Amino acid sequence: MQPIAYIVRHPSAGLLGIQLLGVLLYPWMEDTPVGRGLLGTFGLIVLGFALHMVRRSPALTWVAGLLATLVLGLTLVNVLVPSPLLAMVIAALEAAFYFYAAGSLIAYMNEDHRATTDELFAVGATFTLLAWAFAHLYSLCALLLPGSFSAAVAPEATRSWMELLFLSFTTLSGVGLGDIMPLTPVARSLVMLEEFAGVMYLALVVSRLVALTTIRH
Repeated sequence: MQPIAYIVRHPSAGLLGIQLLGVLLYPWMEDTPVGRGLLGTFGLIVLGFALHMVRRSPALTWVAGLLATLVLGLTLVNVLVPSPLLAMVIAALEAAFYFYAAGSLIAYMNEDHRATTDELFAVGATFTLLAWAFAHLYSLCALLLPGSFSAAVAPEATRSWMELLFLSFTTLSGVGLGDIMPLTPVARSLVMLEEFAGVMYLALVVSRLVALTTIRH
């Protein structure tokens, strides 16, 4: 089966693939103006894939569409007229969108009693959506409370998007915080919430899909 046809048949695989590709490309994008422009464009592509998946789920599509439209519009305004306040609003809206998309995919996986191939890909896609959502929350926290996150290298510097995404992945997966540490009470509260979300996602969602897959075989 051709890759495009496979993605059309299993869109969750496309969403998961584009997000994992982003993890590989982000380190090469965020250090130059052109790279940051490409980073924003790539983020919009991820947004589009996620919006497509919400349309396949039982969730209300208009909510995701409204959030995506606001993110796109405000991002364009922020490119033309940069504003710290606008950056905070965009981070909050992006977090809301990715949380909504993750919830929609969870609803999609739980709407029947059989585990399809696309739903198995959706397990990974939902994990990455949650990681993106919390990374945007961390970005919002860093904008509101500078110095919320520290690292072994340049501890006083502003944490980059890749560093915050790394923190999100390590926290959600339960493998530890690595070298990025939350310092303020708000930052630590967000990290604890993500740790709880990661445990509950494995216990309630992943375990159910694994059980259904076992029953099917």
